[in-house]
Amino acid sequence: MLSSSSSKPPTQQLLQSADLISQGAEAAIYKAYLRQVSTSGLSTGHGAVLEALEPVLLKYRFHKHYRHPSLDASLTRQRIAGEARALMRCMRSGVTVPGIRMVDVNEGVLGIEWIDGKSVRQLLPGGAELEDISELEEADEMDEIHENGAADPIADYGVSRDALMDMIGVEIAKMHLADIVHGDLTTSNMMLRKQTSDLVLIDFGLAYHSTLVEDKAVDLYVLERAFASTHPDSEPLFAGVLSAYEKRMRKHWLPIKKRLDDVRLRGRKRSMVG
Repeated sequence: MLSSSSSKPPTQQLLQSADLISQGAEAAIYKAYLRQVSTSGLSTGHGAVLEALEPVLLKYRFHKHYRHPSLDASLTRQRIAGEARALMRCMRSGVTVPGIRMVDVNEGVLGIEWIDGKSVRQLLPGGAELEDISELEEADEMDEIHENGAADPIADYGVSRDALMDMIGVEIAKMHLADIVHGDLTTSNMMLRKQTSDLVLIDFGLAYHSTLVEDKAVDLYVLERAFASTHPDSEPLFAGVLSAYEKRMRKHWLPIKKRLDDVRLRGRKRSMVG
């Protein structure tokens, strides 16, 4: 007789065995392991093919009871599919993003490559937007390292702070050249991978396709505000990001720069009005 757990859909069984990492209003994040059959031809003495366990990040858009079930199901399918499409478009355009491991629009689950590393937010001084207690303690330790003049934690990844800003600018430019707008560009949504020290853009839950200069300028403005609110004395850091972005965008930079200036002006006016 099948157990009650084995009668559940495979995706639900996977979620049940996964470790909850964090939960927000829209989705829960889990770390799980997918079985990966070896293609090397290795086998056990009994002839069984060896399997490896690959860590994956599961983004589960759970049911919202305040919405009508059919509307909730439709929105969940659209958002999971939209995020997967944005990641695929980025990958095809050479943007460094997590690889897709599974998509289950009916269950509201997107499985992506687990990135072993730290967020840029954790590696730079500040970290004011951290909410998790363990991350706050880790950020405090890193701030103390910066203040005491000890080794920069970014150096553990074999890159300088200026090189990191260059990488951020280049990856955002590649994304915008592919006409993908991230929608939530912050230093929390960028990671440095341990093994290769490359920069990975993450969390495309609000991403969408757009050719509009306005949307790309707003994307940059959101990141600029994130730098200013999270990392002290961040003007030179963001200037480095924009410099690398400009070089990569070439002829597309000027109209975006003009619109970014307009967006900044609108932002200042809103701040003055309150």
